[in-house]
Amino acid sequence: MSGRALLMWDEAVTGYDFGSSHPMDPVRLALTMGLVRAYELNRAVEVVAAKPAGDSTLRLVHREDYVDAVKAASADPAAAQQEYGLGTVDDPAFAGMHEVSALIAGQSVGAAEAVWRGETQHAVNFAGGLHHAMPGSASGFCIYNDAAIAIARLLELGAERVAYVDVDVHHGDGVQAAFWEDPRVLTVSLHEHPRTLFPQTGWPEETGAAGAAEGGAVNVALPAGTGDAGWLRAFHAVVPELLADFRPQVLVTQHGADTHFEDPLAHLAVSLDAQRAVQLACHSLAHEYADGRWVALGGGGYAVVDVVPRSWTHLVGIAGHRQVEPASMIPESWRDEVYARTRQPAPRRMTDGRWPVTWREWEAGYDPADRLDQAVLATRRAAFPLRGLLP
Repeated sequence: MSGRALLMWDEAVTGYDFGSSHPMDPVRLALTMGLVRAYELNRAVEVVAAKPAGDSTLRLVHREDYVDAVKAASADPAAAQQEYGLGTVDDPAFAGMHEVSALIAGQSVGAAEAVWRGETQHAVNFAGGLHHAMPGSASGFCIYNDAAIAIARLLELGAERVAYVDVDVHHGDGVQAAFWEDPRVLTVSLHEHPRTLFPQTGWPEETGAAGAAEGGAVNVALPAGTGDAGWLRAFHAVVPELLADFRPQVLVTQHGADTHFEDPLAHLAVSLDAQRAVQLACHSLAHEYADGRWVALGGGGYAVVDVVPRSWTHLVGIAGHRQVEPASMIPESWRDEVYARTRQPAPRRMTDGRWPVTWREWEAGYDPADRLDQAVLATRRAAFPLRGLLP
């Protein structure tokens, strides 16, 4: 097995562009890759591009009529059909939409294939993580659900247990829906509570289809305002125990950066340093429970200068076993690139000043008056007994 991680990258993914007024600005991808290069992480990983996902691969998750609708809207955006979630405020149609969406999905599929075949242990596609797309519709800025397609491809290749851990601020609803009835896939999502944030799903009681798949979906609905200590407490109170029980052959993780306190679309208060701590934890958990097989994806994140590039550059460094020191000064060349592209000032360091982040382990005791602890316990009570685990 190669000792070098893969970074899936094709400049054309920056064509995933809903327009200048849309919050998902593709500059976040270009700036991330620029920061990866500024830290010379492209020498620590192997940068490769995969081919776009073909129709048969897309149909592992998406209905044929939906793929046809995306193609039609891609050729003529004015013909987008809103019954498929296309041509909406969240998912406006644009020329070439099918092609670039299939390209992003192809990078995640390529990452999964390389990890499964033993060509590498770790693979990153920070352009991916488009976790809201449903089998028959676009949703939440997501056209094709690359995360679900990559998992479905792993199953097609013979994987019997794949774990998906999603730490985006929004519920990983599309991936959960794709595998709701499939006991081979464990989906775990930590997200802001559905009472206060799109997509209004991800309640603790959502645990998978009755029967063999029951307990295959696990949801931690975090109170708005949750900060570093609570977020990390919730992650460590749920994820490691589930992975130890499930013993996945591959760990797929989604690292949306929109949990950050600067993100304009959500209400958590997590720092870059806590995001880095969870990335490190996912890397360790992949080695502990999945023989090191780790596919790491991007996701949401709308503080496109201050947060997203730094967060995902840390992710690439961790996967490439060349961690970026949080206190390091960001290269001036990248700061110049930021100003040239956005006319915004760039951050100076790879930290929010909170490293190292500390939290209280779940085993230290439960506080019945604490809303975060109430949320964690609700998840453990709903899902853990279904897996034969104590709440």
